[in-house]
Order: sequence, then structure tokens, then C-alpha cells
Amino acid sequence: MRGKRTKKIPSKINRILEIPQEVSSNIPKITVLGFEQMMIENYKAILEYQDFYIRLSTEIGILNINGFDLHLKEMTTDDLQITGKIDSLDFETIEDNDS
Repeated sequence: MRGKRTKKIPSKINRILEIPQEVSSNIPKITVLGFEQMMIENYKAILEYQDFYIRLSTEIGILNINGFDLHLKEMTTDDLQITGKIDSLDFETIEDNDS
């Protein structure tokens, strides 16, 4: 049996130093530039990759990216840059059935 998930609460040091929440937590940050480029920070894993569909795991759920001619242009362990014709984004929330 798993324990309940606890949300990270910013510490006093993070607040005093004004460190952004996306830096001090695992919450994803999504930056979209027009319809042809996006950057996702703090993703966990690439679940599925096709030229018309990309599915990513994040701390708060699954991110689905739909479009045409989608490419993973740059990848690090924390950041991912996607290029191509981006049509839509949607999230699937993760439900904890143990609550």
C-alpha cells in the first residue's frame, strides 16, 4: 500500500531567493512559440513518438501533442524541444486510486 502523495511546498529559502516554482519542483513548464515550436521543461519520459503524435509523462499527468511533421529537435534529461505543425495539446490527469 502506497502512502498519499504530498505536494512540494516551497521552502522559506526558495521564497526569499524568489526561485521560480518550476525550478524548485517537478511541475512541467510548457513554452509554445507560434504553431511550430514548443519547449517542455521537467518532463519525465517519452511514452510515444510519431510524426503526428507525441505523448509525454510529467509529474502532473500525461501531455499529448498532436500535429504534423513533429520532430524532437533537442533533448536533455529535463528539457525537450519539439518542432513541426502543432495542432493541439491536452493533458490526461493521473488519478491515485489508493486515496
